[in-house]
Amino acid sequence: MTTYFFADTAVLTGRSLRHITRSLDTILTTTVMPIAFMLLFVYVFGGAINSGSPSYVSYLLPGILLITIASGVSYTAFRLFLDLQGGIFERFQSMPIARSSVLWAHVLTSLVANLVSVGVVVLVAIVMGFRSSAGPLAWLEVTGIVVVFTLALTWLAVIPGLTATSVDGASAFSYPLIFLPFISSAFVPTATMPGPVRVFAENQPVTSIVNAIRNLFTDQPVGSDIWVALAWCVGILVVAYLFAMRTYRRKIA
Repeated sequence: MTTYFFADTAVLTGRSLRHITRSLDTILTTTVMPIAFMLLFVYVFGGAINSGSPSYVSYLLPGILLITIASGVSYTAFRLFLDLQGGIFERFQSMPIARSSVLWAHVLTSLVANLVSVGVVVLVAIVMGFRSSAGPLAWLEVTGIVVVFTLALTWLAVIPGLTATSVDGASAFSYPLIFLPFISSAFVPTATMPGPVRVFAENQPVTSIVNAIRNLFTDQPVGSDIWVALAWCVGILVVAYLFAMRTYRRKIA
């Protein structure tokens, strides 16, 4: 059964990836908004923001990466909704394949597409002046955080993809996720925020994730931020996965 699951997931992931390669505008669209934010904040607002960092683009990049991922996972919900409405799920049910492989294919496709989008954003940031003193291990840790964060948000995206009644409803869930970094340490230090906003900003998941990635990029001690960041990511991943699978079983029952 396990062998069939991996084989079926690989085949279905290949199908989804072929759809992505035939519409590369999906990845381009995903990167346009984060890059626009980066250009706006660095070249328009950057001179007026005291981030405490000599390079504002370096300070800003971790938050932009999270926005890129939040924007990208909306397409997972979108594609899942279209497959559901198009009767693809019923067709798969009539075939001798592992049922959960259908969802995992969408999730892995999202992971690959988002990693490509993140890579594009990093390249643009380098052109804008981003530099990192991080070694290979630190870059590997950043990649690990990005992967777990992407998986967490993707499984979260699966839920509206299965339950939405319209295309707009399937992808609209990502809007709060995209704007959550604005109330965190992604753009400005939380110390500059008024009391209640500061309390929220310092205790929501984006701040710890951003701080961990930023410290890894600058080769600074990450302290407890990396463990808090991973705890948030893994916690969201586990809860979202359980709810998504439960919703999926009800949907195809």
